[in-house]
Amino acid sequence: MSGFSTARLKMVDGQVRTSDVTDRRVIDAMLSVPRELFAPASRQALAYLDLDLDVSEGGAKRYLIKPQLTGKLLQAAEIGEGDNVLVVGCATGYLAALTAKLARQVTATETDSALAAKAGHAFAALGLTNVTCKAAACAEGDASAGPYDVIVLNGATEVTPDGLFGQLREGGRLVGVSAESRPSRAMIVTHSHGEFGYRPLFDAAAPVLPGLEQAAAFVF
Repeated sequence: MSGFSTARLKMVDGQVRTSDVTDRRVIDAMLSVPRELFAPASRQALAYLDLDLDVSEGGAKRYLIKPQLTGKLLQAAEIGEGDNVLVVGCATGYLAALTAKLARQVTATETDSALAAKAGHAFAALGLTNVTCKAAACAEGDASAGPYDVIVLNGATEVTPDGLFGQLREGGRLVGVSAESRPSRAMIVTHSHGEFGYRPLFDAAAPVLPGLEQAAAFVF
């Protein structure tokens, strides 16, 4: 077993299972997708640590969210094999690759076009044919491939992402971290009969996605 394979097993056993992630499909996906493939060469050694992994190479900071939060959000999303899923702000695509193991079709968006291209290369290297990554603003999503059964945020939002809510199909759900108030919490938002219902899941922190920051208050 290679060093990365051993590290991946330790990540799942030590960070994911211990965070009450029991969904076998999520665990199998996290055991099979090599997180180091989504990290710059200089940071591959950090790929399995319990941290938000900085994958930016110049430009704005972009992250893969912590493994334990990744697993808990995917479990909460209850992604079915027939689902059409949107992953928002995917960075280099790790969360989208995991989602592709669970869903029928995955569309991922990333604000940084260079990172979006890297995600595409990683998907191809893994032979994942049911996931695409497009360069797009986080708040915009991708209506062309919707509506979606599930939308997953690879990070936090400080604002209500109404543009994303509008891309959920009836009965669909959005999971991510809401940092609109403190403490920030993982949330699930469900779309039912034209209404959106919010349910907090657990306290969680994640980097705020670009374009989903709260506008700075004007100070005299």
